Amino acid sequence: MTGRLAGRVALVTGASRGIGAAVALRFAREGAHLILVARTVGGLEDVDDGVRAAGGSATLVPLDVTDGPGIDRLRGALGKRWGRLDILVSNAAILAGLSPVAHVTPERWDRAIAVNLTANWRLIRSLDPLLRASDAGRAIFVTSGIARGAYAYWAPYAASKAGLEALVRSWAAETARTSLRVNILDPGVVRTAMRAEAMPGEDPRTLPEPATLGEDFVALAEPACTRHGEVVYARRSA
Repeated sequence: MTGRLAGRVALVTGASRGIGAAVALRFAREGAHLILVARTVGGLEDVDDGVRAAGGSATLVPLDVTDGPGIDRLRGALGKRWGRLDILVSNAAILAGLSPVAHVTPERWDRAIAVNLTANWRLIRSLDPLLRASDAGRAIFVTSGIARGAYAYWAPYAASKAGLEALVRSWAAETARTSLRVNILDPGVVRTAMRAEAMPGEDPRTLPEPATLGEDFVALAEPACTRHGEVVYARRSA
């Protein structure tokens, strides 16, 4: 199969819907083999149908990204089958609700940090050797402008995303002299389930669809990419 990602092995988390699903479909059209990670088996199967319809192929991995030992087992399976990982798109995230800081429950706080921050550290820890084994490893982490602003009621999500950006910048500094390129993508406002949860009164038809982010992800994932350690703002060209 031809395309800008032909022959590349790409792992996408949060791949069962929204941005993750859209990225998977676009990467499939560009020739990548997809490793699709999400908790929802039915959602993964739906995305797999789309990948196959686009002429691509996928390996489905039903897994919660907070399952650290599961991430380690996935690393072992990837290493055994391919010996490398060319692309990581770390997209899985949760909102954990909106409320005043003093009203956030310990359970909601811990879950936000676990999914949005700690899971990303665990992915880096496990997959770093495989990404370095690629001739042009590429890692893309999805963030939000909430991480860089001051927004009432968004504390768990904002803190976890700000932590994610600091984590990824540190890793980027450590890999600056390698062939690995590590970046952070801010997609802006997009029509997703998380957006609907945060803004229930908003008309989703007024928002751009996740598929409009395809080119932004491909540009950071392809071997020709030279950007490194940046927060990249999506331009949303289909």
